[in-house]
Amino acid sequence: MKKTILFAIGFGFVLSAQAQNNTLKPVKENAATAVKNQGQSGTCWNYSTTSLIESEGLRKGLGELNLSEMFTARNVYIEKAKNYILRQGKAQFGEGGLGHDLVRAISLYGAMPQEAFQGLSGEIPNHTGLETALKTYLDGVLKKRPLDNDWLKGYEQILDEKIGVPPTNFDYKGKSYTAKTFAKDVLKFDADDYVNITSFTHHPYYSQFVLEAPDNFANGSFYNLPLAEMVTMTTTAVKNGYTIMWDADVSSRNFQQQKGYAMLFADTADAKQAELNPDIKEIAYTPELRQQLYENLTTQDDHLMHLIGMEQSANGKVFFKVKNSWGDVGPFKGYIEVSEPYFAINTVSLVVPKAALTKELKGKLGIK
Repeated sequence: MKKTILFAIGFGFVLSAQAQNNTLKPVKENAATAVKNQGQSGTCWNYSTTSLIESEGLRKGLGELNLSEMFTARNVYIEKAKNYILRQGKAQFGEGGLGHDLVRAISLYGAMPQEAFQGLSGEIPNHTGLETALKTYLDGVLKKRPLDNDWLKGYEQILDEKIGVPPTNFDYKGKSYTAKTFAKDVLKFDADDYVNITSFTHHPYYSQFVLEAPDNFANGSFYNLPLAEMVTMTTTAVKNGYTIMWDADVSSRNFQQQKGYAMLFADTADAKQAELNPDIKEIAYTPELRQQLYENLTTQDDHLMHLIGMEQSANGKVFFKVKNSWGDVGPFKGYIEVSEPYFAINTVSLVVPKAALTKELKGKLGIK
């Protein structure tokens, strides 16, 4: 999933959409940091999961953090290169990734604030040509056997030129840190505090499996829940004050960021309305329909976002409030309201704070 979009919104649309702001009533809204713009970079996995880590910092009373996405992006590119070389070029290589890649990167490399390293492109990154340059270099490395011992040095030079050179040490609130000491002492980060969740019928429930998605280059394992339990887990976690990284398909007309809603429209005419009615009829969701759409490649891991709350329509219909990374887009200023049917059918994976799981669910999954 490497959705890269920059939106422009017309003044007239914003005015016509203002009436929608009063349509839904908050059920639960958990703390989140400001909406960002991933620009011309396919690193939504990075922005969404960074936002999750920042929200966990707020929940734990650590204060508001603004973490560097580009520091992590650079480090994950190094991990991708090592994987690509060891698999002799027979592996996925690109901008995309999954939420667990960020969790793993912080555990390996640490983290740093945006003020210490924002990358050469500035606040809104532009990685045009980066993927091609890196992959071309790696393919060149593989043409020589045995490989040069210092092949990684040339690769890192490209990252230095395109993303920048992160500092070895930096000051934050009057103290000096390395990336690893910042992650330990400021973030209080522990990779074991997060679990990966999904729901598919082609693997046993309550077990782990390596998710078959192209951008799962690191072969991350996911706990498999029945669909109803995945939905219940999400609503329970949100009501208890937790947020969740959400990986989903957004490539159909059902996902309409500029109108503020993602719904499983039963009638195509409803999807074409200038202002969407949250109480319109949607297609009923089932595990069978979800599996069918995943296996026929209709549902793919297009884009990752940050699910931070729940809202309700006038008729009691539940929506998840989701923070996107496309900037201040749509009537909800960078957020989108996602219906339960859309969430159930289009979710590919989740990253969830372990503490958000109930004791009963932990027991089913064998999590301590």
